[in-house]
Amino acid sequence: MALTIYHNPRCSTSRKTLALLQEQGLKPRIVQYLDTPLKADEIKVLLKKLKLTAHELLRRKEAPALGLDPATMSETQLIAAMAKHPILIERPVVVNGAKAALGRPPESVLSIL
Repeated sequence: MALTIYHNPRCSTSRKTLALLQEQGLKPRIVQYLDTPLKADEIKVLLKKLKLTAHELLRRKEAPALGLDPATMSETQLIAAMAKHPILIERPVVVNGAKAALGRPPESVLSIL
């Protein structure tokens, strides 16, 4: 089963989560999602695994800078915006098979290992 982290190396929480996984002796596949954006259908799968809505996975402070008002957007519109602007996706996300967890705080990913 492939362990994957959707990672932003400029984010301290993302770096801490990756270090925590490595301290557990794990070697996750690292996806720098800002360089390799997820497609809308991949985001939908990720949301299902996380058991979150797009609104819950949204980095709220990034939306206004892109001229977006998430309160007026549907789930489909928000997913499309996340695919176009991956900076909108909260990070890091760790996926282990059918399970996923948001690494905020980093220790929250331990529940899916």
